Amino acid sequence: MRLTSKFTTLAAGAALAASTAFTAFAAEVTLTISSWAPPSHGVNAIIWPAMTKMIEEATNGRVTAEIKYGLTSPPAQYDLILDGGADFAWVFHGYTPGRFVATKMIELPGYMGSAEAASVAYWRAHEKYFAGLNEHKGVKVAGLMTHGEGVLHTSKDIKSLADINGMKLRIGGGVAGDTGAALGATGINVPAPKVYETLASNAADGVMMPMEGKLSFKFYEVAKNTYTVPGGFYRGSFAIIMNQAAFDNLTADEQVALDKLFGENLSRVAGAAWDAMDAAGLGKLNAEADNHLIEASAEDVAAFNAIAAPIIDGVKAEVNALGLNADEVQAFIADQMKNY
Repeated sequence: MRLTSKFTTLAAGAALAASTAFTAFAAEVTLTISSWAPPSHGVNAIIWPAMTKMIEEATNGRVTAEIKYGLTSPPAQYDLILDGGADFAWVFHGYTPGRFVATKMIELPGYMGSAEAASVAYWRAHEKYFAGLNEHKGVKVAGLMTHGEGVLHTSKDIKSLADINGMKLRIGGGVAGDTGAALGATGINVPAPKVYETLASNAADGVMMPMEGKLSFKFYEVAKNTYTVPGGFYRGSFAIIMNQAAFDNLTADEQVALDKLFGENLSRVAGAAWDAMDAAGLGKLNAEADNHLIEASAEDVAAFNAIAAPIIDGVKAEVNALGLNADEVQAFIADQMKNY
């Protein structure tokens, strides 16, 4: 309960700070944020208000932002920003297979550390290795983030890794999809906002998502078992993107101010928020008597590592084909997280 309260406090604090800033300044520019998760989700309750407050403070109140929901589906968010339908959005790279390749390096299982450490390491890897690939062509990358370790929430009882074989699982795509298939699961492709009803209708037996989903998407009601492996089954890769024309239309001083808060700074804020969300999800799990946390046995950890190895090698081969040294990139991310 204490962890859940921490999430609530953070969300309320971010909202209060943003609302205070709104009343303190008469903004000249209001940027539109497109978001696709429920308003109560931490991205909307913590990350966007925090970013908005940063923008307002950096521009002395001349620029602000507001969230709008339902502008388009989660997979279409990138094109929405590219076409100028909104000014900001957060995109999950796994929703558009083949469009992003280098981003899969952060999705690999086995990285040890918080979402904050992973998000900062991700940004640093982007600057050092990925930016030149121009995979986010046409938009401005304001930040990169990853949620915490991907876990498995199920409505069916699960005691071991072998129990996953034959399950119907909602899997978001990218490395998560590859992992689910390798474990013998049948993948069901629905966006995150539709997962609850998919589980409630028994169209799926479970979902691979981070611990935050236990509370954010109310999995404690429809997927009462949570199975974990060290380092997670995967990590989700997200970008916070901005319409380039909207940025270019700001004054030179405003552009400089935003560039200072974007990048590693925004990535750190976003990663820390994901950690708070995971903590809240775990708190909710622990508070519900009929919810259960199952940690993989040593035998299952070894079995999963063997299953994950060819998945990791496959991603590395894709990244090597782009002209990068995937082993070097992986080692860089792991080292940045370890020493964060």
